[in-house]
Amino acid sequence: MIRALKEIFSEQRRTLYLLCQQFYAHEDSPFLLRSDLHQLFEQFVQSEQGQILANSAVEDLFCSLQEASKNEPWIYLAARNAIGHWCYYRIHSEEIEIDDIDVSEYLEFKERLVGYEAPSDEYLLELDMTPFNREFPKLQEARSIGRGVEFLNRHLSSKLFVEKGAGSRKILDFLRVHQHRNTQLMLNGIIEDVAGLQSALRKGVKFLKSCDEETCWNDVAPTMMSYGFQPGWGRIRDDILEMFHMLMDILEAPDPQVLEKFLGRIPMIFSIVIVSPHGYFGQENVLGLPDTGGQVVYILDQVRALEKEMKTQIYQQGLDIEPSIIVLTRLIPNCGDTSCNQPEEQIAGTAHATIVRVPFRTDQGEVINDWISRFKIWPYLERFSRESERKLLSTIGARPDLIIGNYSDGNLVSFLLSRRLRVTQCTIAHALEKAKYLFSGLYWKENPEYNFQTQFTADLVSMNAADFIITSTYQEIAGTEESLGQYESYSAFTMPALYRVINGINIYDPKFNIVSPGADDRIYFPYYDQDNRLTELHEELDTLIYGDHIEGSRGQLHDKEKPLIFTMARLDKVKNITGLVECYARSQQLREQANLLVVAGSVDVNHSADAEERYQIETMHRLFDDYQLDGQVRWLGKHLQKNKAGELYRFIADKKGVFVQPALFEAFGLTVIEAMATGLPIFATHYGGPLEIIEDGKSGFHIDPNNMDEMAGKIATFLERSAQHPQYWKVISDACIKRVEDNYTWSLYAKRLLTLSRVYGFWKYVSNLEREETRRYLEMFHGLMYRSLAAEIH
Repeated sequence: MIRALKEIFSEQRRTLYLLCQQFYAHEDSPFLLRSDLHQLFEQFVQSEQGQILANSAVEDLFCSLQEASKNEPWIYLAARNAIGHWCYYRIHSEEIEIDDIDVSEYLEFKERLVGYEAPSDEYLLELDMTPFNREFPKLQEARSIGRGVEFLNRHLSSKLFVEKGAGSRKILDFLRVHQHRNTQLMLNGIIEDVAGLQSALRKGVKFLKSCDEETCWNDVAPTMMSYGFQPGWGRIRDDILEMFHMLMDILEAPDPQVLEKFLGRIPMIFSIVIVSPHGYFGQENVLGLPDTGGQVVYILDQVRALEKEMKTQIYQQGLDIEPSIIVLTRLIPNCGDTSCNQPEEQIAGTAHATIVRVPFRTDQGEVINDWISRFKIWPYLERFSRESERKLLSTIGARPDLIIGNYSDGNLVSFLLSRRLRVTQCTIAHALEKAKYLFSGLYWKENPEYNFQTQFTADLVSMNAADFIITSTYQEIAGTEESLGQYESYSAFTMPALYRVINGINIYDPKFNIVSPGADDRIYFPYYDQDNRLTELHEELDTLIYGDHIEGSRGQLHDKEKPLIFTMARLDKVKNITGLVECYARSQQLREQANLLVVAGSVDVNHSADAEERYQIETMHRLFDDYQLDGQVRWLGKHLQKNKAGELYRFIADKKGVFVQPALFEAFGLTVIEAMATGLPIFATHYGGPLEIIEDGKSGFHIDPNNMDEMAGKIATFLERSAQHPQYWKVISDACIKRVEDNYTWSLYAKRLLTLSRVYGFWKYVSNLEREETRRYLEMFHGLMYRSLAAEIH
């Protein structure tokens, strides 16, 4: 590429000089984004001077550009030639020369543009994970990203086959370590070597084949134990036989599919800790409070699905053990009308799942009574993790088998706990703030209220330390052909005067796995399922939507015959609820066609302690006033219980309404899944998870939240077509329901997550997945960088 570019720069000096001048025409910022660059080149190549660059290496370059930085006479370019593959260039706009440069040089130039220039005698720390990953297997194809366990099974099955004897011995040793509360599982001491294991398997198969199909483990336990087998192989004869046959095949010639299935049935997971410190984590009256939204719903549904699946699997393994799940969160003494001041709380719909709350404490050990923004909790997490560790060990009575972190803070705590307890660590980002806020790393000093420097440091530590990472979508990891993914944004960036990230994460790492969540089918089911509908709520819902003014509301809908445009989310900048209200307000067509129902935040600014939410509340009131919306928009500053929310979706579907999710960015979009499951046609942002959830034009519609006219036009077109042809509304509605049923259920999620935890636990045991060198490097980075940054937060 660089050779072709140098050649055309030499041949077309005049044309390229004129092109370079176009960069400087953008005077408002030293940085140009992908959309700016594409527009710049398209306009130039259509001019008489620029036509010669069409179909040239320069056009190829511009097609791959994600960003440009400029300061005469220099222009620095960041090109994404393929998903996860970057190149960097610099152009001297007077000499008309182009050179390729390394990422460090590119980042250093960006630093200078925002006013930071490292003194010549000082060294700016550079974080580079490359040396620690050289020997570790990596995916090669972009389409394989997010299917890490499949790749790992293929790679290591091959390795076990090549190593044969040594590999089989590792499997034997692994099967020996399993126990629960001092009860040995899988193998006992009778089997001493691989040959002995193979002999015992043959004896076991022969004996089991002589038994009736109805035979259970307890019927044959004495004989099996005399061969060297312990409980855990299965409850009924055929399951035990299948496990024996799979192990015999693995010892003879490992196959990745057989290996995954075998590992997925080993009794390894009896207790799970799920970490989610920030916000108000509870089961009632919390949604809509600051920092409290979809993540709480996700975890509670996750817990119920995991416990149900764990019970089923443990029973099928032939064991009589009750699984336990603990959700570890923060105790908040001054928690209003919530249960967040209770040290322990049973999770409804489960038998042995509990919320355990541990307080944040000051340096002096005093309990902090009030809610703290997720952007300011960093100084408290280490003390929280130590106190939590003691609480967990006393509650469970042993180490947990798996620790799952959630969001940046939960992921950091999961790193601290798993490091000390030597437990498999899974992380789930939900949303990486770096992808939400443009140039947030570069301008970290200008945004002190967010403490990005501390959060991004925590992210780098936890994502590199994790044994495996769960994402809801492919784009969360790697984006699209045109835009980078959330995790990919951590591969290279700078925080001036702090440190420079040369290689922060490799999205081709097999630790990444896509496991999409679902909607609770007890709550979110189709509107036409009349037998399960909560019709008793309809009068209350009618009052909520169409009634007179009630406390916590604004607006009173004048025309009750219009369909409803419905949205429900936290009231913050990224969720962009005010953007949707403004879009509706500015569209005469939408205002004539439909009413708008908003369930978000609080209507009274004095009821919010969060600065960002307060600003959004004030913006909402201003929009109501400026556009005279009180007769067409109903704003409910209320939290709706899940059953009521589910029926509200269906109530709106009865009236042939739609659901709109207008976020500037949405990591996944649980409300999108919930609305689709009930049959509400969906319009959702194309930035983030909804891009994959929705098949545009078939099971919903993608919208660009930055283009209000286009967004309004799409919704208006659908409403008009549905009014003229009611069957069209039903076609989209049915497709929404089917899309969720086929791809987004908690049952599928739980099965996959438990399989992943066993597979990664196995590979961590038998290979270098422990990554000891990486762990020690991250401990140092955490100790020297994170701690000092967290200590500066007040």
